[in-house]
Amino acid sequence: MFSSFDYFWLNVGSLVLGLTAWIIPVVSIMQRKKKANNHSTMILLSMGACAIALWFQLSYNNYLVEINDLPALMDTIGTLNWVAAILLVVTIGLNIISLVSNGKIEPTN
Repeated sequence: MFSSFDYFWLNVGSLVLGLTAWIIPVVSIMQRKKKANNHSTMILLSMGACAIALWFQLSYNNYLVEINDLPALMDTIGTLNWVAAILLVVTIGLNIISLVSNGKIEPTN
């Protein structure tokens, strides 16, 4: 289906989408004064970008298994696990901050 060069783009796409998942809520936080800003849509886009970035990494790992490049898989899987966790936690955290700063949910005190 894909050549090995094509699979390289899964890593690039994952990086771009991961950064996008972080940039979207930051922009939402910075535009909190604007009433026309649809924060719910921005949160959905951010979480969607995070999910697709993680799926790209799963697809790339699947490719490594299919071509039996187990040394590459074994070298990268530990780091990928931590990076995926950081991507997910930071994305969720930024979206929660976006919700709170835009008055969609009230912080508890």
